[in-house]
Formats: sequence, C-alpha cells, structure tokens
Amino acid sequence: MRRQDIWIDFGLSGLTKWFAGPWAGEATPEEIVAGAADWGDGAYAATLLDDALRLLESSVPTRVIDLLWRAAIGLPCDGDDVRRDGRAWLGDIVRICADRIRLDQPSFTPVPPDPPADGPLEEAVLEEIRAAAPDVRHAVGAGGAEVVGALEEVVARVDPDLGFRLFLRVLKAYLVPVAESRYLRYHELGERFGYHELVVDDGTLQSVPDPA
Repeated sequence: MRRQDIWIDFGLSGLTKWFAGPWAGEATPEEIVAGAADWGDGAYAATLLDDALRLLESSVPTRVIDLLWRAAIGLPCDGDDVRRDGRAWLGDIVRICADRIRLDQPSFTPVPPDPPADGPLEEAVLEEIRAAAPDVRHAVGAGGAEVVGALEEVVARVDPDLGFRLFLRVLKAYLVPVAESRYLRYHELGERFGYHELVVDDGTLQSVPDPA
C-alpha cells in the first residue's frame, strides 16, 4: 500500500492516536502497538517501523522523545511526570513491527531508513511550528515551551515529515485553534509530503476563522 493510500495518520504520530482512544486502558502498550502494526494486513507496520528507527537512532536527547510522546497523546508534560524511557519504548516498537513484517517476509531485517530528501520542507514546517508556538504553549501549559522546542528539534535533526505529523498530533490532542489560513497551509504541506488529506485533518483539527 502506498503511503498516500493510508487514510489514517500513520507511523509514530498515528500510533499516538491509538493510545489516546477509549480502548487504551483495556490493553497493554505492547498489545496496542501490535494492533496498530497489523492494521491493513500489516500495511501500517512499515511506516511505524521507519519512524521509530529514525527517531531511535537520531542524536536527539531521550527527553525530547519522552516529551513528544506524551504531548502527542495529550498527557501532561510537567517535567516531574515524564516516566517512560522513550528510547526503550521505541526499541519495543521496532521489535513488534519487525515481528509483524516477518509474518509476510520471514527474512526481513530492520535497516535505518534513508535520510530525508527535501530540504525546503524543513524550513516550511519550522515556520508553521513557530507561528503556532504561542497557542501551543498556552494550550499545553506547563512544559509547553519545551514541547515546541522538541518539535523544532525533531524537524531540524531527525525528519521534517515526522516532525510535521507530530506537530499536527499535538494540535489535535490539545484542541489548539488553527486559523483558516494556517489550516490551508497545513493541507498544502501535507500534499507536498504525499499524505492522504485525512492525515492532516481527520475531523479533530480545530479550524477557526482568521482574525478580522
């Protein structure tokens, strides 16, 4: 399945939505990941594996991974309440996804994904994060400024694609209002990344009219 044919948010950003659902308390974290990896007869597993590997092997601090995982789910980001070791968690995700892929490709061995190719998209995503930063800081509350910095770090040091999807997930998780002009720019960026339009907005992005 081509990425643009995946009509739900995919990869690591999409996984956070599985953890924000009402069913999250009825299964272990590993069971939730396995369910996501199996979506679409395993079509989801490759995108989730790529995101997790890319972030796991990056130079960003584990603190950044911890913060963005919690923020993308909508959990409090207070510095004293970040308990999960983000890199160990990413390692679990890689293992579960690789096991799912091996059901169809027994000889599969995970390899680091290719580096991001489109430099101009990095600056475009950073501009959108910076434009939304005051609203994100206000919506997140304690730790909001650190979340914004973490998003910028992932865009600049890991992958603009992953950073943009995590940014959108934070906006959705905290119901951050998005002016219509920005909303349209997000869809334009999504097209440039090759997303299905529902990856940008699945009905939970809070679009509001531009200020008069």
